[in-house]
Amino acid sequence: MPKLASISDLVELRKEILANRNENKPRVAVCTGTGCLSLGARKVIHTFKEELEKRCLEKRIEVKEIGCPGFCEKGTIVIIYPEEIFYLKVQPTDVPEIVEDTLLNNRLVDRLLYRDPITQERAIHENDIPFYKHQKRLLLRDNIKIDPKNIEDYIAQGGYRALAKVLSEMIPEEVIKEIKKANLLGRGGGGFPAGIKWESTRNAPGEPKYVIVNCDEGDPGAFMDRALMEGNPHAVIEGLTIGAYAIGSHQGFIYVRMEYPLAVENSRIALEQARKYGLLGENILGTGFNFDAIVHRGAGAFVSGESTALMNAIEGKAGEPKPKYVHTSVQGVWNKPSNLNNVETWANIPLIINKGADWFNSIGTEHSKGTKIFSLVGKVKNTGLVEVPMGITINDIIYKIGGGIPAGKKIKGVQTGGPSGGIIPEKYLDTRVDFEELTKLGSMMGSGSIIVIDEDTCAVDLARYFVDFLCNESCGKCLPCREGLKRMREILDNIIAGKGREEDLDKLQDIARLMKDASLCALGRTAINPVLSTIRYFEDEYYAHIKAKRCPALACKSLIHYYIQPEKCKGCTLCRGNCPQGAIDGMEILEIDQTKCTKCGICFDICPSKVRAVMKISNNPVSSLT
Repeated sequence: MPKLASISDLVELRKEILANRNENKPRVAVCTGTGCLSLGARKVIHTFKEELEKRCLEKRIEVKEIGCPGFCEKGTIVIIYPEEIFYLKVQPTDVPEIVEDTLLNNRLVDRLLYRDPITQERAIHENDIPFYKHQKRLLLRDNIKIDPKNIEDYIAQGGYRALAKVLSEMIPEEVIKEIKKANLLGRGGGGFPAGIKWESTRNAPGEPKYVIVNCDEGDPGAFMDRALMEGNPHAVIEGLTIGAYAIGSHQGFIYVRMEYPLAVENSRIALEQARKYGLLGENILGTGFNFDAIVHRGAGAFVSGESTALMNAIEGKAGEPKPKYVHTSVQGVWNKPSNLNNVETWANIPLIINKGADWFNSIGTEHSKGTKIFSLVGKVKNTGLVEVPMGITINDIIYKIGGGIPAGKKIKGVQTGGPSGGIIPEKYLDTRVDFEELTKLGSMMGSGSIIVIDEDTCAVDLARYFVDFLCNESCGKCLPCREGLKRMREILDNIIAGKGREEDLDKLQDIARLMKDASLCALGRTAINPVLSTIRYFEDEYYAHIKAKRCPALACKSLIHYYIQPEKCKGCTLCRGNCPQGAIDGMEILEIDQTKCTKCGICFDICPSKVRAVMKISNNPVSSLT
């Protein structure tokens, strides 16, 4: 393919691609996102190709690799075109039946369709499935249409049209004005207006200027940026190139964490293809604008997601933050003006340019515009990626999209914003999701993870888990964060072990105040949120651990033990046969030797649900705290 020498060349290429494509041709699209690959998607693809070759159908039916559709709970996902039949949990053994029944004889494979768990009504297409029906998919919608390794798929969907528009019709100041008018807030967690940041970088003295994609997504349970970089990297590259034009930059970096090898691979392929087509490099589309970008692999440190630490890493230094006496928009990489936005922020840019700031402003709340991608994980039936308009309630995300809490359990709350976010209790789940409202509750938007917790989750132990994570991930450069997190972890460890004291709550809050005021970077300043929010909303659980020496959720090992109810035990010996410590004795009626039991919980998990003879009980069954 020769380089596109002009805007008209891009228009003609799109026409040519569409003219050569038969949308009515049967196609099998298989998700190749990381989640589905871990469930065997590569084997499913291989089996499809083998089956089609065996039947001499390989020229009639195309097998296409696509990005993540989001419904990770139901992978491997296969979509049959042109009917857009949505098959879930597809295994290699299902492939011959799909080929025979659906591709050749227009019959549905009923067991692979989504079924409503209550009504048993089946859903054939994506929009019939409740998980998708209540979303507003602007950024993720093309993942099921595009092979991320094929630039022509992106161009066919209108890709690089926004870039052509700004290069041919808009001066840089007009581009910035449009982004400012759209009120696009950075999706990386801080929520700073993207247009203002762009303007600051453009106006900052010094050359060269740099633009950077932050794909160092390190939050436990978060994979929004990964899915975009894996499934539609050209959308991010197009947004980055538009930003570079507006800011006056000619060099960009796509910073991807080490644990995302597929995102790295697809980003590099996309960059190389964009260069070959003349969409990166010198004299882009014959407009005289020069810009290129490279992929920089991060070392996997959570703190490297912080802007100054990330820029240190790009320079080849340790990924440690430094004081922001001067903003990175003025002095960033190699002390030059540098603009950093996360993956999702950049991916929004082509949409805003193509559809206009007014369109973008029509979505969301007064202060938070557009959509937001969340990873919905934890104690919820439907896990995966969801894209929703700002302003939707947390309850709607959990129940309309997520399907509610499994196993008939009661919801306790949600943790939003990653390890530095807060835990929001059930009574506030009707809160609208936007930057302001979550902050008011002591949490944050963060990069966009929602972890659902149920009644079996101990709020104190959850706070301890996140503090432990952040303690390990702290760079240790500043004392308030380094030592504050260690002291917090020690106090929380003592509380869940039944060794806590009443004054511990005051100590935790004193440490939190110091960390908030004196920590060098956002990691230390926001690491306090899990602790403060759980003290604020679940103080009774802290006092149960401290005063009564019991865990109301029966989750803290030091405060529970396992017991076999003789009246329920059927003597099946499953628990005895699977106990790694040999702590279960007896023949017809089994007993647990508490001196040998390590409280691993295997006996509880393996006891048949219809029997449920093994139970967890508190070391101190007294419910009173007095």
